[in-house]
Amino acid sequence: MPLEPTATIGAAPPPTARVFFALWPAASLAEQLAAVARDAGGQFGGRPTRQETIHLTLVFLGEVAEARLPELVRAASGLRGEAFALTVDQLAFWSHKHLLWAGCSVVPPALSRLVGDLLAMLAAVGVNHDAGRHGFTPHLSLLRRVPGATAPTLGRPPPAIGGLAWPCRSFVLVRSRLSATGPAYQILAEFPLAP
Repeated sequence: MPLEPTATIGAAPPPTARVFFALWPAASLAEQLAAVARDAGGQFGGRPTRQETIHLTLVFLGEVAEARLPELVRAASGLRGEAFALTVDQLAFWSHKHLLWAGCSVVPPALSRLVGDLLAMLAAVGVNHDAGRHGFTPHLSLLRRVPGATAPTLGRPPPAIGGLAWPCRSFVLVRSRLSATGPAYQILAEFPLAP
């Protein structure tokens, strides 16, 4: 008996979605961070991140088959992470990415555990991600394409920011669609963190 072909030659690949897990700030915090981005843009040049797209990526998955999204949602729903508070209190610059970002000088252990739990969950369901390439540095991208000639340096550091309080009570699965005007994000599911 001849074997059945597993795929039709020339058939279109299954549809995919570009997705990631993230912490999503409340509108009031996103507004404060957007103001920091605009001010920094006036000082250093570059493109400030739009307020509605400010987030902290936990794990970037990249392209995932759309058919696997319900499985990801079910698996992430089983995580029992703890709520925690972040204090966004520093700006830093990555010259290799021409990127000014905001971060926290102290990373809460619950945040590190959440990322570890997500990575373990992804391994268990066999979904690839890029977290192993660079390690995890919690950051919020604020200013992209900063010109080298005007970028922050030791002599001209990023401005100081006061500690912005961020109570993290949930995380989200987000779909990203890229366009010439920048990314558009759609929250596919939200997962609570235990108080």
